[in-house]
Amino acid sequence: MTEQVARAQTEPGIADQRRAQMLRAALEVISERGFADTRIADIADRIGISPALVIYYFKTKDQLLTDAIRYYEDTWYAEGRRRMEMLPTAARRLEEFVAMNLLPDRNPDPDGTALLWLDFWVQAARNPSVAAVRRKSDERWRDVLVTLVRAGQEAGEFAGIEAPSFAVLMSAMLDGLAVQLALRDPVVSPQRAFALCMSFVAGQLRFAWSPAGVGPGA
Repeated sequence: MTEQVARAQTEPGIADQRRAQMLRAALEVISERGFADTRIADIADRIGISPALVIYYFKTKDQLLTDAIRYYEDTWYAEGRRRMEMLPTAARRLEEFVAMNLLPDRNPDPDGTALLWLDFWVQAARNPSVAAVRRKSDERWRDVLVTLVRAGQEAGEFAGIEAPSFAVLMSAMLDGLAVQLALRDPVVSPQRAFALCMSFVAGQLRFAWSPAGVGPGA
């Protein structure tokens, strides 16, 4: 047993800090190199620890990927909640949600995370444990959209459409646009993806929107 592993077992505060550090390193390395070309040793080297310590915490590379995704999601949602609490209307909050997904200057952690999701989806297609995490992630995503839409409906800002079905369609659109952005499709810039998505959203929910932002009401 290495000295670093021994410390992790006896010092809970150090353990939590180390775990978060490893998850951030995993996000960086997998985004840069791809999941298939990432080794546990690469992640350990990034933060100057032993590979044995990474294995002690995560057991397998698949587990490290799913835990890194959860860590990223929790961080992303916490930032999203903070931003949305500052906005006065449901339409503005929904616009911010779309912007955080598609605009680099509004994404709380834009560097390489789209490529990370591509790796995650590929692994989910073949690995049942990763697939289970992917399902939970999608459920959480859709729940946020349903909550945003219903809040707007209760406030009289949005049309009375069926929120869960809208959430399925909108999440699929965001995923599809995110893939195009990750692959750097020359036809789909972040600004165009954002405008197309918001035009669709505003049309479905029947509120006023233009590239200048949310209007006073439909």
